[in-house]
Amino acid sequence: MLSAFAESERLVTAFAERTGGLSDADRRGELIVGGGFVVAAFALLGAHGTAGVSPGTAILFVLTLAAVSNARFDLGAGFTVPTQVVFVPMLFLLPPSWAPALVALSLAIGMAPAVITGRTSAKRLAAVPGNSWFAIGPAVVLIAFGEHRPDAHWSVLLLALVAQLAGDLAANALRERVRGGISIATLLDEAWRVYLLDVALAPLGAVVAIAAIGRPWIVLLVTPLFSVMVWLANERRSRLEQLVELNNAYRGTALLLGDVVEADDGYTGAHCKDVVRLSLAVADELELDSKRRRNLEFGALLHDIGKIAVPKGIINKPGKLSEEEWQIIKTHTIEGHNMLKRVGGVMGEVGKIVRSHHERWDGHGYPDRLNGDEIPIEARIISCCDAYNAMTTTRSYRKAMPIAAAAAELERNAGTQFDPQVVRALANVIAAEA
Repeated sequence: MLSAFAESERLVTAFAERTGGLSDADRRGELIVGGGFVVAAFALLGAHGTAGVSPGTAILFVLTLAAVSNARFDLGAGFTVPTQVVFVPMLFLLPPSWAPALVALSLAIGMAPAVITGRTSAKRLAAVPGNSWFAIGPAVVLIAFGEHRPDAHWSVLLLALVAQLAGDLAANALRERVRGGISIATLLDEAWRVYLLDVALAPLGAVVAIAAIGRPWIVLLVTPLFSVMVWLANERRSRLEQLVELNNAYRGTALLLGDVVEADDGYTGAHCKDVVRLSLAVADELELDSKRRRNLEFGALLHDIGKIAVPKGIINKPGKLSEEEWQIIKTHTIEGHNMLKRVGGVMGEVGKIVRSHHERWDGHGYPDRLNGDEIPIEARIISCCDAYNAMTTTRSYRKAMPIAAAAAELERNAGTQFDPQVVRALANVIAAEA
């Protein structure tokens, strides 16, 4: 079913988190959501007992569902498992009250190989109860209507499906609320992709359930299909693992280059780190997506890397620069772009941001005289944060300006030098830090 987060770039981050341990916030979320599931599952078992349970059929479904649970496909920042073809027959060939507990057992067994081989942290088992909430809703609906056949009235089956999706969505919304994760709107934006597959597979699950009445072994006939799906899922997982490694490599490259900047000039290195902090705070205010946020972080860290190619006598000159010296200083944006372009990949994208961080909103900046939205949003943010940090720190040619005066200077230049929206966002950050 659904496990939350969001979008193509966040997919890599979310994948890494889902295979790693649990943060304190994650543990709180799983304790509350998973604890609620355990209470609900045992309440159903206690209310309806073990009548009608066939141990052989129960074992058959548990092991089959465990195998199917390994066909996990990452979608956006969540993932989906095509459980419907096995879960729906389980609801009708076993007492519905047993379905939630057996689903949780199946998911735990299915995760065991990854835990044993070290591909997933054992702590991730704590997420199993919370991820099993989807089984509670349909079980309650079938019990409430006294239905135990897959050919029940369509309205009952539809209500059971709606209850399944609603229960899973509610559990994930509560989990995200507790752990301080994504908003409900973002969760809904991601959930439809996952739930669309559940809805599409539900009729096939009903057909299998009808065919398996009196012959539960029929469910095994779908296992070849899921064997192929598990293979495809593992191929996708392998590619994601490579993406995680590549993402880490890019981050390592950015940090290494940042260290080079700092070693070359201590002030410039410290300044770049301050700009990173401010830029990410502004990104939060503007709610940038994860890809832009990553590029912004790298761009802010490396925005002055081109100054490595500028003579130190010019960079640290205590007096006013001559026109010739100023023209040399201005080449650092192009030099930085060229350096990062040679690295390629993500760093090539970051290089374009580095090139544009001295462009102006009114088109009178350099080196390309871009204006307005032609300037990448990441570069607009860096430009504003760069100027603010420069004004509020002591440099070789002047003393630091008071924070209030620097903020007022940004406001005066909003709409000419700076993007007004970015200025407002930075003003919010400055006010929050005051």
